[in-house]
Amino acid sequence: MIRPFLRLCCILLLLAIPATAQEPQGPDYDAWGKAAAAAEKTVGDSNVTDDQLVQLRAEMVKWRTSFTDAQGANGDAIETLKGQIAALGDPPAEGASEDPAIAQRRAELNDALAKLQAPVIAATEAASRADGVVRSIDKLQRERQADKLLRTSPTALNPLNWSDAGQMLYWMSRWIYDETHWRLSQPANFNNLRNNLPLIAALVAVSAVLMLRGSRWMMALARAAMGKFALRGSDLVTGFVSLGQVLLPVAGAMLLTQALKLTTLFGPIMTQLFEMLPGVVFLSFAMWWLGNRIFPLSEADRSALGFTPDGGAEGRFHVTMLSIALILHSMLINWITPRAEDYLGGAGRIAADKAQEIAAHAEAAISVTQTLLILFGGVALFRLGQLIRRQLRKLQSETDDALFRHNLMRWVANAVIVMGVLGSILALVGYVAAANALVWPTVLTLALIALMAVLQNYFAEFYFVLTRNDDHRSEALVPVLIGFALTLCAMPLAALIWGMRPEQLADMWLQFLTGFQVGGVKISPGIFLTFVVIFAIGYTITRLLQGALRSTILPKTTLDLGGQNAIVAGAGYVGIFLAALLAISIAGINLSSLAIVAGALSVGVGFGLQTIVQNFVSGIILLVERPISEGDWIEVGGQQGIVKAISVRATRIETFDRSEVVIPNASLIAGSVTNMTRTNKNGRVIIKVGVAYGTDTRRVVELLKEIGEGHPLVMMAPGPVVLFTDMGADSLNFELRVILADVNFGGSVRTELNHQILERFAKEGIEIPFAQRDVWLRNPETLATALRAPQPEAAPAEAEVQPEPAAAPAPVMMSDNDGEEEEDKERR
Repeated sequence: MIRPFLRLCCILLLLAIPATAQEPQGPDYDAWGKAAAAAEKTVGDSNVTDDQLVQLRAEMVKWRTSFTDAQGANGDAIETLKGQIAALGDPPAEGASEDPAIAQRRAELNDALAKLQAPVIAATEAASRADGVVRSIDKLQRERQADKLLRTSPTALNPLNWSDAGQMLYWMSRWIYDETHWRLSQPANFNNLRNNLPLIAALVAVSAVLMLRGSRWMMALARAAMGKFALRGSDLVTGFVSLGQVLLPVAGAMLLTQALKLTTLFGPIMTQLFEMLPGVVFLSFAMWWLGNRIFPLSEADRSALGFTPDGGAEGRFHVTMLSIALILHSMLINWITPRAEDYLGGAGRIAADKAQEIAAHAEAAISVTQTLLILFGGVALFRLGQLIRRQLRKLQSETDDALFRHNLMRWVANAVIVMGVLGSILALVGYVAAANALVWPTVLTLALIALMAVLQNYFAEFYFVLTRNDDHRSEALVPVLIGFALTLCAMPLAALIWGMRPEQLADMWLQFLTGFQVGGVKISPGIFLTFVVIFAIGYTITRLLQGALRSTILPKTTLDLGGQNAIVAGAGYVGIFLAALLAISIAGINLSSLAIVAGALSVGVGFGLQTIVQNFVSGIILLVERPISEGDWIEVGGQQGIVKAISVRATRIETFDRSEVVIPNASLIAGSVTNMTRTNKNGRVIIKVGVAYGTDTRRVVELLKEIGEGHPLVMMAPGPVVLFTDMGADSLNFELRVILADVNFGGSVRTELNHQILERFAKEGIEIPFAQRDVWLRNPETLATALRAPQPEAAPAEAEVQPEPAAAPAPVMMSDNDGEEEEDKERR
């Protein structure tokens, strides 16, 4: 599992090493022709091995890279010649003539252009051929991998295959015994042991201490650090200290391996096993460490995924079982299987006929052994998936927030359960290779997810320690972005885990660096970085210019606040547009191929985005014409308020009850808008007053005019005007009309004038009447007689009484005559 990753790192390192500064030389096309023919012949050979295909593919990739670099040769000269040819104008039409000097010059430039383009064309053709060979190799490797996954092996359900597995283990142990026995029988090995005994003893002692006690020491140190740094950064400190629980045992395993090699008492097979010891120790302790980070030991420990300590012991047990299964599988693939194939193929010191006899059963023995490990790992995966689902249900019951991480982990848990069950079934029916391709990558993927979660928590903790912001830990954006970056970094590792070859991953990385086409536009990291840098510079300059205009330049002009804001906003739009245009031009992004797409988008804009575009254009009109400005008192659509902000889509006004209303700009352009304070702040206030009949009307006019002229906010030019409007049913009606210097104070002025009017009228004895109604009854004597008449006695039940005709009601008339009694009744 580690070798593909190391190979990928080497390939990426070689790609990152810059070429030495020397004169570039063109590719050797003769050598390329021979290499391409040989490669095509090798690909067509059915007996070619996988290692040969890997080497051949690496060679073809080198050729393709050299041809790709050669395609950029003479690029500046070619562009210059194309510009010169374009300067001559379009060539004459068929049958038309051209000036001889221009025609001769055009022919010379075309010949020169053809000579410069010849190497480019040759390099393009060779790169295409090399890429075709690489694709053929990739296709052949995929086919072989698919055949390997779909190939059936002897099933473990057949009891006969179990005896083959037992025989394999017996002969393996017999071989190791013979090799070790022969080593121990050599006196020279004991002499080496005696000479190296002090060093070996020291290495063994130190390794034993590190492997047996190192983890406990680091755990105790981590708990001590947690108590010391209890306020802030405790998780960060204890996390880094706990890494020693993995590193110290690995260091002890490395010392033990070196000590065992110095004894010279073991043969190549046992020596190779000892060399695997540090990796085995690292894998086991690393999985144990990740299990403790995901399933905490106590309430004081924090889980990287937010799990509770309930069920933590079970989770750590399943993680330990998975690590044991993964270690045994790695030993089976990298140590037992190669040795068994060599031994069972006749490499041992036994009779050839006996070796051939048990070699026929080697595949069955290996298949049974792998099936046992797959079942062991599948059961652990199934139980671990169920535990994760229980933890997620508990977390969901404790909080109402449906976190994306919880939903993602629920999908992961379901996939783990499916992989455990499906892998076990495939292994039992004979598809051992397919089961291996499902179970063990799932285990490594779980470990990778756990590692990413732990790293994200560490980076987030480090961020909170730096910013000292613990209050909004769950709402911080930076830890989320860190997690997204870690996920992107983990994607290549996940691809390697699930079977992608390092060569393919290196090709994808090289293609990413070179660039890829999107709608006819070439996008590469360099182009994207150039665009971002140039646009950021332009955007920064635009904001600085806006700040200078808003705070320094425009306040010194005679423009009002609305005009200043319009200029600042317009400068921002123009600056951002120019920054984007300049960034596209400098980055070399050719947008001509997107003309058709832009035409199609314009249709969509015309239909789907019609309202948005209409509001945007209306916003531009408002900023240019400025019929309203910030701070104006306007009325539109039945809403009155003060304009607070004008954007390109809508205008925000604040009503007098302190609520905000967002009005689309199209409504301000197409509808009727009343602006109270656009040209000036003058405004009229009308106060209506009614007095009782019989009052001196001219005296009322004089009093109202004096009251209006006496208010400090009332303008004298034009001065207050008093109108005797009409003689109403209840009063004589007047209007006091005054012009205010600032209509924004209309409410307070109206209130003050009403107070003064009541005070002066009371002082002058002028009555402000109530609404009055007089009721006159016609023939009141008849109504009074009917009311005083005695009521008839009730007739017996058995007697028939003829009802008397009801008396007609007395007529009622309304009149304007005064009457105290009727006035009281009306008031009641």
